[in-house]
Amino acid sequence: MTQPGGNRKRESVIDENLKRVYEEALEEGVPDRFKDLLNALKEQDQAKGSNK
Repeated sequence: MTQPGGNRKRESVIDENLKRVYEEALEEGVPDRFKDLLNALKEQDQAKGSNK
């Protein structure tokens, strides 16, 4: 049998851990490889747009 207070405590711990992981992910920023890929795609898109 589970205790109602135990579930709330467990949910609270899960919430705190999810918030912490989310904040850490935000602080990491975008990797340079990903930025380079986005720039290459933008250039490709612009080149296609100028050919129309």
